[in-house]
Amino acid sequence: MKYFLHLWQIFKELPEAPKPFWWDLVIGFRAMSSAELRRFPGHACGQFFTTLKCECRSYLPWLQRRFRGAGGRVQRRQVGSLQELGGDFDLLVNCSGLGSRALLGDLQVEPVRGQVLQVEAPWLQHFIRDGDGKTYIYPGVRSVTIGGTRQAGDWRLEEDQSDTEGIVERCRRLEPSLSGAKVLGCWVGLRPGRRNPRVEKELLQLGGRWVPVVHNYGHGGWGVTLAWGTAVDAVELVRQSLQETPPRCKL
Repeated sequence: MKYFLHLWQIFKELPEAPKPFWWDLVIGFRAMSSAELRRFPGHACGQFFTTLKCECRSYLPWLQRRFRGAGGRVQRRQVGSLQELGGDFDLLVNCSGLGSRALLGDLQVEPVRGQVLQVEAPWLQHFIRDGDGKTYIYPGVRSVTIGGTRQAGDWRLEEDQSDTEGIVERCRRLEPSLSGAKVLGCWVGLRPGRRNPRVEKELLQLGGRWVPVVHNYGHGGWGVTLAWGTAVDAVELVRQSLQETPPRCKL
């Protein structure tokens, strides 16, 4: 589910800052040695550190089990607007991600298409990421993820063969041993892109009454990274909303 992984982040040109703002939040951050950089011809510098990797296909079901265990209930239904829910609930928390574009009319949120491949390469133990943010190699429990794409405004969910070929070519250039890796499959998804994640509360008139709504969406490709932090903020907004909302008359 979660485990530690060593990471090489490499750059073709010197970055503007010698250290990213998060350098002291990871373990053992340092500049890569010249010996390490020789593995990556054409790159001027690099950074090494150890961090956590999350396997979402295991992590998300685990979170749902925790939610159910705490008394939460899961209901699957299609919702066309918040008006459909206003009469049923005293408070809403909106975590609809990309769906907020249609649900709320928030045109600031847009799809950022991502395509990756799963390959069989158990000999790879290091996470490798090019500074361009589009080429990366993530060792996992069952396979290695190589990618990728970051295509804003693109709603396509089917595999793009030219993207597949580009991913394979770039990642093999970065890590030549991938030439012997078997491709297991392709995965396409849409990140809920937004200039800034929306974590705030508002009062909306739903079903003839005012209902507090706490929004928590628009995390782009950093949803797992930001999830616990923005969840803490959203819970605090829920508490504030409950304190401010007068009790409903049951007569």
